[in-house]
Amino acid sequence: MRLKLIPENTSFDFFKRWKLWLGISALMIVVGFASFALQGLNFGIDFRGGTTIRTESTTEIDVGTYRAALEPLELGDITISEVFDPTFAEDQHVAMVRIQAQADGESISGEVIADVNAALDAVAPGIKFVSVESVGPKVSGELVQTAVLAVALAIGAVLIYIWLRFEWQFALGAVAALVHDVVLTIGVFSELQIKFDLAIIAALLTIVGYSLNDTVVVFDRVRENLRRYKKKPLAEVLNISINETLSRTVMTSVTTLLALISLYVLGGDVIRGFVFAMIWGVIIGTYSSIFVASTILLWLGVKRDWTKPSNTAGNQFANIDT
Repeated sequence: MRLKLIPENTSFDFFKRWKLWLGISALMIVVGFASFALQGLNFGIDFRGGTTIRTESTTEIDVGTYRAALEPLELGDITISEVFDPTFAEDQHVAMVRIQAQADGESISGEVIADVNAALDAVAPGIKFVSVESVGPKVSGELVQTAVLAVALAIGAVLIYIWLRFEWQFALGAVAALVHDVVLTIGVFSELQIKFDLAIIAALLTIVGYSLNDTVVVFDRVRENLRRYKKKPLAEVLNISINETLSRTVMTSVTTLLALISLYVLGGDVIRGFVFAMIWGVIIGTYSSIFVASTILLWLGVKRDWTKPSNTAGNQFANIDT
């Protein structure tokens, strides 16, 4: 017997309380903007600058032990990760220790490096510092600009893709959902003051792709049903389309969340921020593909008379609004 989280033939009315759903989204966006304006983001070392120390020892690396040894030094944000390489010898254990920029300069002093070396040597005798590199505020500022540009270009590319594949109303609905997801994710990180680094930018781009996938599946079914039900109101066609794809949407989200929750619990501190962003993104992306993208499409209307299909990628609806 197959597992079914959602019955095959559902008939939920997703637009009965569309004002409520959009109101909730608008409220969360306002709260996110307010939090961002008042306290900003808790930028990690990638965006604030700092020092990266590459260590090497003959004893196995325990990230928790390393972190506990460095806590008394009160150096602020510290990221520790183990480096794996098949070319390493069996007794060659390499780690990257990243320490945020200190208040008196962009890099930590030689005395602080010596203190870090002594603290780690107590838990990993004979540990060596292979390299010490610093990233200043200027480079970090450039990383912020590049990250913003990457997200903006991704959303712009999505706008063009959906416009060419469907119509401009579909494109605006999809992009509105993507902007909704990105803004709410940044808002949550601002409200909870979770560390925001380059891994979170990667999560944002992944969220954009995941949310777009859900939205395109729904919009594909909408386009098919617009041909099939030419006289039905647009709201009814959208409801039919969402209900027909609901089982697939829920099963995809649940299976993805199972893997992400496992990573969040078992993956450790290094990837916890990234995984949290993905968990939030899957939930909010599923929500937006149903309640935001489709509601925007319903509000804009779509042209109903379908012209003779062709093999080109720009088939459009004729110019009759609902």
